[in-house]
Amino acid sequence: MTKYEVVIGLEVHVHLSTKTKAFCGCSTTFGQPPNSSTCPVCLGLPGALPVLNKEAFRSAIKVALALNCEIREKVKFDRKNYYYPDLPKNYQISQYDMPLAFNGYLDIYTVRNKISNGVSSEGKKRINITRVHLEEDAGKLIHDPNKNLSYVDFNRAGIPLLEIVSEPDIRNSDEACEYLKNLKAILLYLGVSNCNMEEGSLRCDANISLRRAGEKKLGAKVELKNMNSFKAVKSALEYEIERQRDSFERNAEIVQETRLWDSDKLLTSTMRTKEETQDYRYFPEPDLVPFSIDTKEIGLITNTLPELPKQRRDRFINQYKLTNIEADVIIMDKDIADYFEETVKVLNSPKIISNWLTGDIMNELNLKNISIDKLGFTPKMLAELIGLIDNASISGKMAKALLRECIEKRLPPEEIVKQKDLKQISGESELDEIIQKVIEENTKSVNDYKKGKTAAVMFLVGQVMRHTKGKANPEVVNKLLKKKLNKE
Repeated sequence: MTKYEVVIGLEVHVHLSTKTKAFCGCSTTFGQPPNSSTCPVCLGLPGALPVLNKEAFRSAIKVALALNCEIREKVKFDRKNYYYPDLPKNYQISQYDMPLAFNGYLDIYTVRNKISNGVSSEGKKRINITRVHLEEDAGKLIHDPNKNLSYVDFNRAGIPLLEIVSEPDIRNSDEACEYLKNLKAILLYLGVSNCNMEEGSLRCDANISLRRAGEKKLGAKVELKNMNSFKAVKSALEYEIERQRDSFERNAEIVQETRLWDSDKLLTSTMRTKEETQDYRYFPEPDLVPFSIDTKEIGLITNTLPELPKQRRDRFINQYKLTNIEADVIIMDKDIADYFEETVKVLNSPKIISNWLTGDIMNELNLKNISIDKLGFTPKMLAELIGLIDNASISGKMAKALLRECIEKRLPPEEIVKQKDLKQISGESELDEIIQKVIEENTKSVNDYKKGKTAAVMFLVGQVMRHTKGKANPEVVNKLLKKKLNKE
């Protein structure tokens, strides 16, 4: 790929978590019966007048500020005209030449997992953001291939939608996914959207082109749609990069068009030729007059911004001495970051807690495909589990098995240890008699050890563990065995 440079820009559409739609009072609750959450305004019936949802507007400003954007002093809405069955008015209320915010950026970290002298190396890359603007969503088409019919549900029409447009600064699929993950984290920290891609609350379109290395002019732009997961974004981009590279190699023309990603066939296919801006015939929305944004209002909103992922990342590294990679993994999910800090309040062992969170606990979350609040294993339980290892009540191996049992039974670790009599045997007086018996029963292994075969002691440790049904502390057993054998 060194012969070619990949140029990617992303358009991210975010459903804002308001109770009512962008310009009317209809509910935005997901999963209602088809066409039950509609009114003359969102259906575009004659004489209906839109009124801007203030909460949606405030949420949009929060996002713009978090993305380091400049807020425009004067804002207006426009009509974006196009005909499609899911657009009841045949136009969409959007923003064209005077968007809410512009000229922002989002920093991502592009180099991971390289460690030198115990310190992870990383490269920071800035993805510039062209604009952030507020608009309304269209309805939803449901296609029934068995009946050769399509249905339309207008419940989604009019839901406040925030569009975040990046500059074409992204150069590969990994950077695209990293940008999306960081953007999603910011939105969740702000609490402005649930970012549920399966419900369509977070959608991404990608504009991608290739050009020969060293060229400044952009190639023909292809827009990719229908990507409903980060994995789909990565796969679609990688497929399209190869498709366009192959076209270059064959000197075939790359058509400017919109293509759909097929997650079953793992390929993109033509949807329609790409529209230009003039095709939408933008003109000012006559029912919503232009308005100025009060700087005092921006100041008030700024003061309500929470600690954002980058700030929390830096704090975790400085306060808890986590590595860059550990901090990245934990802060990317706000609930996990909250869980981490709640556990540290109970047990001040941040590094050990981080290891459990980023290892066994995240494995359980991925296996069950659930969020940490649904796991049934509280921060207090994790602190208790680590405490049982620290006081030698259980071994690390026992703790891993105990974790799974705590999750299944939703019981605290100490209660299960007590119920099943799992407490580790660490006392010398308790182990001395068993160790002596093992020595007497295994004279060959004892003699092997005395002849210099140090591995023989591990067999003897195993025998002690068998006699104690795995409850003996292996470190203490090893130490006591060597002490006895070296005396004889």
